[in-house]
Amino acid sequence: MTSRHLLSGPEPDPARDAGHPEPPPRVGFFTDTSVCIGCKACEVACKEWNAIPEDGLSLTGMSYDNTQGLGASTWRHVAFIEQQVPAPDGRTQLPLADGRTQLPLADGAPDASGPPDGAGELRWLMSSDVCKHCTHAACLDVCPTGSLFRTEFGTVVVQEDICNGCGYCVPACPYGVIEQRPDDGRAFKCTMCYDRLGAGQEPACAKACPTESIQFGPLDELRERAALRVDQLHTAGVEGARLYGHDPDDGVGGDGAFFLLLDEPEVYGLPPAPVVTTRDLPTMWKHAGAAALSLAGAFAVSFALPGLLRRKATR
Repeated sequence: MTSRHLLSGPEPDPARDAGHPEPPPRVGFFTDTSVCIGCKACEVACKEWNAIPEDGLSLTGMSYDNTQGLGASTWRHVAFIEQQVPAPDGRTQLPLADGRTQLPLADGAPDASGPPDGAGELRWLMSSDVCKHCTHAACLDVCPTGSLFRTEFGTVVVQEDICNGCGYCVPACPYGVIEQRPDDGRAFKCTMCYDRLGAGQEPACAKACPTESIQFGPLDELRERAALRVDQLHTAGVEGARLYGHDPDDGVGGDGAFFLLLDEPEVYGLPPAPVVTTRDLPTMWKHAGAAALSLAGAFAVSFALPGLLRRKATR
């Protein structure tokens, strides 16, 4: 990591550094995928509250997922991931988190007696993905119009009426979250229901989640709660349980929306080690400045050298 500055490194109070003099505690999401049932209530609540247009709802043919990924018109996306998992002894089911449904298969049909010897099992990994509201948000850093801004709650919001559709924010996001709508080119993403936060309410997705897979609150409290949940799952035998996006020392300074996963991040379509894409901008500008000075010096020498040579030749 580079030394601390506003583009990278540990950042304990992003809202204050963004100009909010007395901000409230930073808030965020903790998504516990071990109790997600894939009901998509969060997707529906998000669309209803924020008046987001439908986006095709076309099945891929590969899963029950009909929204496929986050985008300008999908601010919450529930991933459906099927895994064929080998059973250690061919008889017992793998230990999974409470609330996880597991369907052992025999001859292609559900069989409550368990899989045959040596066969694997089918398990669902379901996860409600969302904008991470990064501590160091590259989308915000590259926005030329100020359309993206840091709120007093530490979240990152797009002002759609200021967005000019330049699209700089799209490649800047290390998670591929933000997207432009094809009809007018403006960028959209989750706002963490900024209007609801201002009224003292929780975001619509967390309010609608029936299993409390999506938990909302002060970020420090959520991190403590998540650590306890991981310990609980490890004690129960779920060795694959891990946190993702919770570490303030990671490549984005920690996420405002982090996750408890039951497998590697890549399985869920998440980058294993995200890094804010604007982290090295100060160094890049220094190198660019040095190169410009060198080029200017070379031009100056190229213009001055003929005159020096002529004077030397006339002596």
